[in-house]
Amino acid sequence: MKRVTIYDVAKEAGVSLATVSRVINGSNVVKGPTRDRVQAAVDKLGYKPNAIAQGLALQKTTTIAMVVPEASFTYTGQIINGIIDVAKIYNYNIMLHTITAGISDLNSVFEEIIKSHVDGVVLYSDKQALPELDALSRYNIPIVVIGQKISGERICSVYVDVQKAIFELTAKYLEEGKTEIAIIEDRKNQYACRQMVRGAEEAFAARGLKFNGYLEIPADTRTSYAFLSRWLKKHRYQLMIGNRDSQAMAIINAARENGISIPEDMEVACVIDTKYNSMMRPQISSFSIPSYDLGAVSMRVMTKMLQNEEETDKVIELSYLFTPRQTTRD
Repeated sequence: MKRVTIYDVAKEAGVSLATVSRVINGSNVVKGPTRDRVQAAVDKLGYKPNAIAQGLALQKTTTIAMVVPEASFTYTGQIINGIIDVAKIYNYNIMLHTITAGISDLNSVFEEIIKSHVDGVVLYSDKQALPELDALSRYNIPIVVIGQKISGERICSVYVDVQKAIFELTAKYLEEGKTEIAIIEDRKNQYACRQMVRGAEEAFAARGLKFNGYLEIPADTRTSYAFLSRWLKKHRYQLMIGNRDSQAMAIINAARENGISIPEDMEVACVIDTKYNSMMRPQISSFSIPSYDLGAVSMRVMTKMLQNEEETDKVIELSYLFTPRQTTRD
């Protein structure tokens, strides 16, 4: 079947190519009757404008670059879905870029993005410092950062306050008289670790206490499980908190091997909620973070930035909910 072109639409409507182009690209120059005739031809022939050609006419690419660390795919799937769904509504294409440890870094990815002339960048970041954003700022590319609180002239962010979440969880246990609380290091996300530790420190400080429960994994130890299986032979806690589901699983397995019952002897929770938390036995208590909404809201913020809407919020905080399961008593 022959593909319908802009030339076919122009012939059907009896107008010039320029007139068809103006109607397709939303120009107000073309008058009502002519516009209606062109639109009727588009509908009759089933013409689908080429997104790239439209972008060139508008001096835009209609493409948004999305950047995510490859290691985070297990819990950014819903974020990506949210971005894509909203992008479709506003007729934007998504160009996915991944950062792989030891292979590609943020600087090299940003170089590719600048060369591709995208309209904006949505970045999932698990690092606190992002000096690379300065390069994009110099090219006047709008940026939305997911996962941390950050803003600038052309930078907005959408995040969940992990520090506050851990503060509230820790405060609850302290109110119950449970002070033996530990947080295990997540090497893949040091930024999240710092937020978690700060939340616990604030909760302890509010009661005149000092938090000493941050467990750093030795450099010569490969995994959380390898460290915990040794550590829990001589150490006991009332609550242990990990960032990822895999860390919570490591805590549970190491505890069992050392004769520690969950949740009778020790309770376990993690920050990131995935489908595996419910599949594990016992089911893991965690925070329900609105991953899909993080993506959807971020993409909507991007569209507002591209449309120069002055009321666009620079920083948007989304809510969370602690979901108790079988690894905690309540």
